Amino acid sequence: MDIDIISSMIFLAIRAGTPLLLVALGELVCEKSGVLNLGQEGMMLLGAVSGFVIAYESGSAFFGLIAAATTGIVAALVFAVIVLQFFANQVAAGLALTIFGFGLSSFLGAGYIGKSVDGIPSWNFFGLSEMPFFGNTFFSHDPIVYLALTVCPILYWFVYGTHAGLVLRAVGESPETASRMGINVLTVRYCSIMFGGAMAGLGGAYLSLIVTPLWADGMTAGRGWIALALVVFASWRIGRLVFGAYLFGLMGILNLALQSIGVSTSPNLLACLPYIVTIFALIILSKNRQDSMLNIPLSLGKPFHFLN
Repeated sequence: MDIDIISSMIFLAIRAGTPLLLVALGELVCEKSGVLNLGQEGMMLLGAVSGFVIAYESGSAFFGLIAAATTGIVAALVFAVIVLQFFANQVAAGLALTIFGFGLSSFLGAGYIGKSVDGIPSWNFFGLSEMPFFGNTFFSHDPIVYLALTVCPILYWFVYGTHAGLVLRAVGESPETASRMGINVLTVRYCSIMFGGAMAGLGGAYLSLIVTPLWADGMTAGRGWIALALVVFASWRIGRLVFGAYLFGLMGILNLALQSIGVSTSPNLLACLPYIVTIFALIILSKNRQDSMLNIPLSLGKPFHFLN
């Protein structure tokens, strides 16, 4: 296989895996606080359409990213109020948010189908993009790719190296105990859900402003669900999350890779690969239940009732 083809495959895998990484990082923080938000797909769609509309009307992709993150936060707040204040079932509320996101994004984006915007240009790190192989592969990406990679070590340090991260994990393990220790459980969970919403919005905007700078109904194509599975696949570990995101990204562009080396196969079949890999990954993970049980937040998906 030609070295240029390998370089292009890695480049495209990183680009395809970045929205998964953004969404999965946000959902990981959310789940660390004990809240399961299945509305990632809906928030991604809302972020994608709001980011595209604002970028198109303002002429600035930067404003589009801000709008997408803000929209994700607002959608996440709606979910948070429903599950934290009214004790609604988290699974049902998350599914409702996804359905709502599908419908509202289609409505808001109806007048923008077929239109395009100027995406965010790639960065050139002091001429490093001119390096053979490594330059095009690792140093020719847009700023959001590097933002996502920068968030990973910062988030790891926050979760495992700070007092605030300890509080987050305490709330996720036993909110009743955390509340008795004087921790405001609702505040921690609200902040975690809002962070997850912002990351989901950015993940959606990455698709509509960078990967394909246009709007199309349902353009997330199930990536929100893959990101949810990715958190479980990674056993709630940030390092595994990065590996898994780019692995699924590689599966997503495998069709292009095979075509480039002359392999002819059904594109519809290859489009199923990320979901097939997800299923097999979860099956394999289920064989090692001890590892999963050691890392899963004990209060995940369980409502917290106020203590008097």
